[in-house]
Amino acid sequence: MPPSAPPASVPDQQQQEQLARARELHWQRARRFTLVLLALWLATGFCTVYFARALAHLTLFGWPLSFYMAAQGASLMYLAIIGGYAIRMRRLDREYARAAGESA
Repeated sequence: MPPSAPPASVPDQQQQEQLARARELHWQRARRFTLVLLALWLATGFCTVYFARALAHLTLFGWPLSFYMAAQGASLMYLAIIGGYAIRMRRLDREYARAAGESA
């Protein structure tokens, strides 16, 4: 019969619980932020095409808004979404690493 592991001490168990809470909070925030960015992506990609006729009456720099969004705006918005995701996730990962370091 293999030797059994010693029972976990109370401080170790509390540290594990803190780490689990920090991990859950990290992923909850990451999922929520990702859903917001996906909604923004959908609005940029789908809604500008769906409402192109209505947006054609609005102009931006002399061009109809629907043309501008299809030619330039959507690409710029996608870059902004990617940049925002990278910045926010780096910040969330640092917060998680700090919380994990405190519980260790």
